[in-house]
Amino acid sequence: MDFLTHILLDYGYWGMFLSALLAGSVLPFSSEVVLVGLIASGLDPILLLIYGTTGNVMGGLINYGLGRMGKLEWLQRYFHVSQKSLDRAQRFMAGRGSWMGFFAFLPIIGSAITVVLGLTRANIVITILSMTIGKAIRYALIIWGTGIFT
Repeated sequence: MDFLTHILLDYGYWGMFLSALLAGSVLPFSSEVVLVGLIASGLDPILLLIYGTTGNVMGGLINYGLGRMGKLEWLQRYFHVSQKSLDRAQRFMAGRGSWMGFFAFLPIIGSAITVVLGLTRANIVITILSMTIGKAIRYALIIWGTGIFT
């Protein structure tokens, strides 16, 4: 991963976009390392925030699409989830569940959240909005934590 991180640092803003896309998908990658490295190299933190957020949301949408291709019956068959639990999850997702996309920034479970959002056919507009808010806040906090604005 160190080799890939160094390559992405050489690509500047597009490296940030690609690292965030990888990190937002089901692939294990840390875009935070690239973000901090690019800030240290003197790139504009606001543009890094935009490129990072956009890439990370697009990675989450890849997960959403993967989930959307799945079938709820698979959960019943392979993971022994009851029909009652599936009905409850669908009712939840139909209401405020799309806003769970906000938590897609969380390590490990964030990818699972976006896959489940796709699997349950959550409202795509609200999902994109909530993912964007959560991921932008995370990157903004990392940028703020570097102390560049002090």
